[in-house]
Amino acid sequence: MNAPSTDAPVPAHEAVYRALRSQILDGELAPGASLTLRGVAERLGVSMTPAREAVRRLVAERALAMTDTGRVQVPLPDADALDELFRARSLLEPELAVRALPRIDKALISQLRAIDERLGSCLEAGDAAGYVRANNAFHGLLYSRAEAPALMALVESVWLQTSPVMRRVYGRTGTGALVDYHEAALDALAARDAEALAAAIRSDVEQGMMLAREAAPPGR
Repeated sequence: MNAPSTDAPVPAHEAVYRALRSQILDGELAPGASLTLRGVAERLGVSMTPAREAVRRLVAERALAMTDTGRVQVPLPDADALDELFRARSLLEPELAVRALPRIDKALISQLRAIDERLGSCLEAGDAAGYVRANNAFHGLLYSRAEAPALMALVESVWLQTSPVMRRVYGRTGTGALVDYHEAALDALAARDAEALAAAIRSDVEQGMMLAREAAPPGR
């Protein structure tokens, strides 16, 4: 006799939350785009209540914004806000990478190299959407070994606010001129060189910051 499944069904509001969150992280929702609860519910095949709960959570995480008129929008950070967000990334992400280093093994490095090869293919093809997905996958897998959930939650909060902008930036400027700092990060992982690893991750973040500055609305 088969053992009963221990996998509990995912509540509708959680499924909607995960779907919207993934779309934001992957840059599928354009910065400045407006959403309606009815539109979210219809697109994901749920009632208004789970759509409302999911949107409320994402507004609390600053992944979505509520305007003065009550509309829900994907945030469009100005230059000052983006500068602050990327400075947070440049502080937090090298720290996560260094904390992950003692738990990195050859198998994980192989997985990261496979992701980086996919990212390289996206660079060559000018696939902006694919690049954002692969980039998030690379960083997410690496940082998962840091075993620092509080830091990771902070980083993911920043990603939710910057990914839509970066998807638009890559879509406009292309990906051909991007430097793949992941190669340097992989070499540092293999060499167990924490300083080189932190430098590679910081350079990767700073490259994104420079591109975002060029495309952002003026700051205050």
